[in-house]
Amino acid sequence: MVSVVFTDSNFEVNRIYGDAQDAGTYPYTRGIHAGMYRDRFWTMRQYSGFGDARLTNERFKFMLEKGQTGLSMAFDLPTQIGHDPDSAPAEGEVGKVGVSIASVDDMVTAFDGIPLGKVSTSMTINSTASTLLSYYIVVGQSQGFDNKVLRGTTQNDILKEYIARNTYIYPPKPSMRLIGDMIQYCAKEVPLWYPVSISGYHMREAGCTATQEVAFTLANAIAYIQTCLDRGLNIDDFAPRLSFFFCCTIEFFEEVAKFRAARSIYARILKEQFGAKNPKSMQLKFHTQTSGESLTAQQPDNNIVRVAIQTMAAVAGGTQSLHTNSRDEALALPTEESAKIALRTQQIVAHESGITKTVDPLAGSYYMEDLFARIEEGVWDYLKRIEKMGGSVAAIEKGFFQSEIRQNAYRLKKEADANDRILVGVNKYVDADERQPNLLHVDDSVEAHQNNALKQLRRSRDSIRVDDALSRLVSSAETEQNLMPFIIDAARARATTGEISNSLRSVFGEYRPREVF
Repeated sequence: MVSVVFTDSNFEVNRIYGDAQDAGTYPYTRGIHAGMYRDRFWTMRQYSGFGDARLTNERFKFMLEKGQTGLSMAFDLPTQIGHDPDSAPAEGEVGKVGVSIASVDDMVTAFDGIPLGKVSTSMTINSTASTLLSYYIVVGQSQGFDNKVLRGTTQNDILKEYIARNTYIYPPKPSMRLIGDMIQYCAKEVPLWYPVSISGYHMREAGCTATQEVAFTLANAIAYIQTCLDRGLNIDDFAPRLSFFFCCTIEFFEEVAKFRAARSIYARILKEQFGAKNPKSMQLKFHTQTSGESLTAQQPDNNIVRVAIQTMAAVAGGTQSLHTNSRDEALALPTEESAKIALRTQQIVAHESGITKTVDPLAGSYYMEDLFARIEEGVWDYLKRIEKMGGSVAAIEKGFFQSEIRQNAYRLKKEADANDRILVGVNKYVDADERQPNLLHVDDSVEAHQNNALKQLRRSRDSIRVDDALSRLVSSAETEQNLMPFIIDAARARATTGEISNSLRSVFGEYRPREVF
């Protein structure tokens, strides 16, 4: 714990300034910990994953060697929507936007030489989150680690998939059941795991405002909490392991105000609406990712500056972990060099900027407090409207979230097209002779490799054991039993991601959204 801190000019810096509520106390507007980054920096996670498990393992080790303090795993589209690499829907997509994980064997390779009991891993996975967490648990056990020491997060926020991202499989009701199963299972069996990271990021990237991002995210959180309460769980048994994921755009002061407002509103919801008693239940713990949508394919080196500003905003806003996007992500997955620069951005902000020397450094600014009040008022208004509709699921089915996001996205696009919103290098300060950087390419050999590996897996495994595990999974899905133990059994038997997903499809069906105009 830091006791005395000075500026470069040798001025002593107080832990916190102002007469407002202290950090580390309800409603946590100023931060969830009294010392914040004076005591410990945020977790520096760089979102990584491409090609096959071997390539991703190499990138993980590279980033850890460069000082990354937590892993964040990206999956390809077939893995995200429950298709094996050799299935027709997966053709052309294997390993392209993330790593292909077709079975527990791939998870073993991805974490080869990385002890799961000593690292925190975030997995950006939703529809198949229960399957990927099951793989992770099995790998951890094979490395000799008890479930109770595994630390990390599964994004597992299916409601925002129906709203903005669209990598869903099953209809809302069985999807909510799976999330409830994971929360309930982890609360008892994997207590250091965050089974859901309720995400505003994708809604913000789709076009919503800062106020809408907070409001829609918290509305979804209320739906998940109510799902758990309806199962008979006590709020303080699971709420401390709920986490959040927000976007950080380049509107610096508004983003800081957004994070402060989100903490305050969430604390009040948990205490006043749900009767939480444990202070940790009321603390909004969130991961931030800088805005990928704000990055440009034109003059990609400019993106380094954009990300640096967004990084400062996330830190001033009090994030618990952070991913900084790479300069080339508007064009391709990041190269090693670009990923290192993105990580160095966090490290420079942490060690050189001075922003970490005091808690909540922008509190008390007239502008900041006005933005805070406006966002807070707007969020409460949205939450009341959504409650009158019957909650998040009903609002999604009515197309309310989708319509609100589209309207604002249209406004932003019109402003950019009319040059009322300046995008440097895009509609002003354009270079005619611009050169493209070296980019990372994932070729089709990854798909061929994965398909061959699947053939070998199916030949070498105990098919009777696999069939039995999948049969028991289907039978349990037809009841109200918690599905996690059955999915873990299927993973341990070396069933594939597609086989597990198809077993659940046979009971739950697939979601087909209605058109919303």
